[in-house]
Amino acid sequence: MKARKKLLLLLMAFALILVSACGGNNTSNNSTNKPGATNTASNGEEANGSEEAKPVTIRIAWWGGQPRHDYTMKVIEMYKSKNPHVTIEMEYANYDDYWKKLAPQAAANELPDIIQIDTQNYSQYAGRNQLADLTPYIGNQIDVTDISQNAIDGGKLGDKLYGMNLGVNALGFNYDPALLKKAGIESIPENWTWDDYVSMAAKAKDAGLFFDNGMRPEVFFGYYLRTLGKTLFNAEGTGLGYEDDQLFVDFFGMLSKLVIDGAVPSPDVLAQIKGAEDSHLVLNQGIGVWQWSNQYVGLQQVANRPLALAPMVGPDMAKGLFMKPSMFFSVSENSKVKEEAAKFINFFVNDIEANKLILGDRGVPVSSKVKEALKEVSTEAQIQVYDYVAWAESNSSPMDPADPIGSAEVFKSLTSLAEQMNYNKIKPEEAAKKFRDEATSILKKNK
Repeated sequence: MKARKKLLLLLMAFALILVSACGGNNTSNNSTNKPGATNTASNGEEANGSEEAKPVTIRIAWWGGQPRHDYTMKVIEMYKSKNPHVTIEMEYANYDDYWKKLAPQAAANELPDIIQIDTQNYSQYAGRNQLADLTPYIGNQIDVTDISQNAIDGGKLGDKLYGMNLGVNALGFNYDPALLKKAGIESIPENWTWDDYVSMAAKAKDAGLFFDNGMRPEVFFGYYLRTLGKTLFNAEGTGLGYEDDQLFVDFFGMLSKLVIDGAVPSPDVLAQIKGAEDSHLVLNQGIGVWQWSNQYVGLQQVANRPLALAPMVGPDMAKGLFMKPSMFFSVSENSKVKEEAAKFINFFVNDIEANKLILGDRGVPVSSKVKEALKEVSTEAQIQVYDYVAWAESNSSPMDPADPIGSAEVFKSLTSLAEQMNYNKIKPEEAAKKFRDEATSILKKNK
């Protein structure tokens, strides 16, 4: 009897060992990534393994106005609540201050783990091996089930993906219809011309208003050249894409005259604008602003009154207009938490509740599932943006290749010369020649 009891106990112990071993193997299999599977669900929750996730800290940096700062911090808090093992350190500023802060960090190989980056600085950072290739994370940590290949490819440079497209947008004129009428202008036609623009700006000045806050030189000169079948840079990225300097003279001669005449604010006045809340439009001192469609909602929220969107100036507007990735989230090459950074990007792009906070501020969402869900909660301003972007998709041309290495330095030269023309310190003819010399010198390094 004792022997039988002892045998029974041994058999029970052996069975427990078998169960324990099988359970361990199952846990291991469940926590292993399979090809094409996501490690992070679209709601930001991690796949559960047998061990608790190790604490991790992610640094993230972005630019924008106060509305963007506010909702981005809420999205980050939402992510942290779903991923308690993650600590996120935030760095943010307005556009100009952001790049001034990022440059020395890049030089010291101390970039934040996640960087918001635009197309004009994209090649600069990616081409110098400061951004990580996200290709290994696509279909794994970053779910692209509901994102088109075209949207993904917007972040490619060569055969590598250095940025995840956060949304698409288009250039346009955001304005206050009531202030437009105050200047004696009933409406802005869809096919308005540069002559119409100059005429309207003069009427605004007579009414004691600025017509706009000026045009960013590199963005809108590039648009103007496209309407004429030219490009700012040549295909090789080794020089300018136009040969006739009269194009420069015509464009900047027109803009600088508007500033000198007082229809558009001077550089010293513009320097006081740090965000949308300081805009002359918001303060009822200016009719509108030239900007990307993704900035419209934030502007309308701050203005807190009905605004409208008008297309770009022509003729040949459709040749100049293009659908642009609003910006990217990139992961720095020096990051030690690339996989965790990719998981956050996945959450930002795919999570529906997070995007109900973002509401298209960084461009019309690239996820079709997110876009569909947002229609139910969109404000009138968001619907205006969706409608404008849909219209622009049918009235635009393919965008130019990514700006070449050295473009940031070229843009700095152009901005400086534009400011000098606006102060009437240099004539457009002289500025055109100087710009060509400086740009050529910078871009020749790409040969």
